[in-house]
Amino acid sequence: MKNEELLKSFSRTTEEVFSIEELKLKLKSGKQLKIKYGVDVTAPTLHIGHAVNLWMMREMQDMGHKVQFLIGDFTTQIGDPTGKSKTRPMLSKDEIEANIEAFVNSVKTVLRFDDPNLIEIRRNSEWFDKMNVKEFLKLLSLVTHSRLISRDMFRKRIENSQDIYMHEMLYPILQGYDSFMLESDLTIVGSDQLFNEMLGRFYQEKFGQEPQVIITTKVTPGIDGKYIGLNHSPRDKFGRVMSIPDNLIISYFEVYTTVSVEEINEFRLKIEQDPMYYKKLLAEKIVARYHGDSVALEESKWFADTFSSKKIPTDIKIVEVSKGMTIFDVAIKYFAGKKTNSEIRRLFSQSAVSENDIKVKDIKTIVSDEAVIKIGKMIWFKVKIK
Repeated sequence: MKNEELLKSFSRTTEEVFSIEELKLKLKSGKQLKIKYGVDVTAPTLHIGHAVNLWMMREMQDMGHKVQFLIGDFTTQIGDPTGKSKTRPMLSKDEIEANIEAFVNSVKTVLRFDDPNLIEIRRNSEWFDKMNVKEFLKLLSLVTHSRLISRDMFRKRIENSQDIYMHEMLYPILQGYDSFMLESDLTIVGSDQLFNEMLGRFYQEKFGQEPQVIITTKVTPGIDGKYIGLNHSPRDKFGRVMSIPDNLIISYFEVYTTVSVEEINEFRLKIEQDPMYYKKLLAEKIVARYHGDSVALEESKWFADTFSSKKIPTDIKIVEVSKGMTIFDVAIKYFAGKKTNSEIRRLFSQSAVSENDIKVKDIKTIVSDEAVIKIGKMIWFKVKIK
């Protein structure tokens, strides 16, 4: 891929670039660029929204540039206040290590780990654990209080008379310093991280480095509090795409697939005639991107057979239960650790649970042997009484 093609590809998912001219010069230099990908591992769940940035980095890797996967094991103990009206709880080191493992496994679904010249895993405890108070005070002396409290979430807390703790105010300084330590050339982030990464440019310039380019990416609306996770199965991905509102289909094509702009513009003209067709096509494209074309076609066929033809899936899961158990008890067993009893009870009241295609509202209903239980639109299983 040539530099011009890369910039054209990036334009689909880019919101702003600071600055485009600097990026062009860096690409034109011919040197291997270092792309900072910094994460705090407060939660190990990544979804296709996060993957927008990862796919852009993957394109850079395919051109020979290196992703510096920076695990914020030190800063995770503080917690970035982005989007939070309350102070984040601090995590233990064991929790952080478990989250790191899950995070790396998710990232591997997109980024290349097959060539050590294209990926480097670092931790910011490498420098912050060794930093003495004198060095830290020097960092603080370069940034004013007014600059820090100009951050939008801090202003909101002040307006609402909510506390801001000092470790939260210092977080942007720590994240910014990471860019200097990595000698970052480029970082691709959500717009919520722009303030912190601009401090990265600030420190790089203060300490005589060429400042990193910052690309912020587009954000699409979610789907009723759900997300399409990178570690979700192909079937879950397909089903969750099928649940998005029709008015998001085009924007999801633009941001989450590689379908050409020309094709998407054609879809705009026809989508109102048959939105279901284009939603299925979108689901196929998203599943294919992560799992391959053949898997996407299999899931499309399964979905059509199950929901259009209303057939019982041939690969239906078997759940073994004891005699005399209620359907409510069976649902609790199925959702063990994933849903609370009150959430499951709500499914019954919403007529989202059926046995052998008959809606069940009474949670005391005894389950029948060989019964096919359906919960919502995507969950099917067969009961086998021991």
